[in-house]
Amino acid sequence: MKLLVVEDEALLRHHLYTRLGESGHVVEAVEDAEEALYQAGQFHFDLAIIDLGLPGISGLELITRLRSQDKTFPILILTARGNWQDKVEGLAAGADDYLVKPFQFEELEARLNALLRRSSGFTQSTIAAGPLVLDLNRKQATLDEQPLALTAYEYRILEYLMRHHQQVVAKDRLMEQLYPGDEERDPNVIEVLVGRLRRKLEGEHGFKPIDTVRGLGYLFTERCR
Repeated sequence: MKLLVVEDEALLRHHLYTRLGESGHVVEAVEDAEEALYQAGQFHFDLAIIDLGLPGISGLELITRLRSQDKTFPILILTARGNWQDKVEGLAAGADDYLVKPFQFEELEARLNALLRRSSGFTQSTIAAGPLVLDLNRKQATLDEQPLALTAYEYRILEYLMRHHQQVVAKDRLMEQLYPGDEERDPNVIEVLVGRLRRKLEGEHGFKPIDTVRGLGYLFTERCR
């Protein structure tokens, strides 16, 4: 999933960028609200982590502006402030959850996963469609109860399509699941990855859940639960 991290403390920003990337996310990490607003205007994000104590435009004001621009992705506040007034103000501004520094990365990751599940309409840590099951915590897939060997990029594409099942997903949106905004992109990569996914999913039983919608993108046709 594509995450936006807004944190002015350089060491923590780098730590979050690294650890979240290792967890399989594509991360844009910025130090102030101005850059965050630019990124949010240019790219689609699935979730944002925002520090309240930003220089210049505050974290609270950033959240308010994002919501006024109809940015509906979940927002987790990450801040050193711990009193209840800050929590109330952050949630009232449009945040969805709150975590106080210092924190354990495992707790942050658990909260992010819960927010991502809820925003996609799922309550469990798995997504299933017919014989296919994704374990969102382990980043693993099984087909007919057998492990499905996927590369990291193949898994990201499959997870995104299943989270947005029965919706047409544009190729550009899938590209954002693979690369940070400033990285050079090969437009043929998505076609190659989807082709490999189709061959692996078809297997021995002919499971064909991914359709191409010409000129628009890809559609995961099965209902996911």
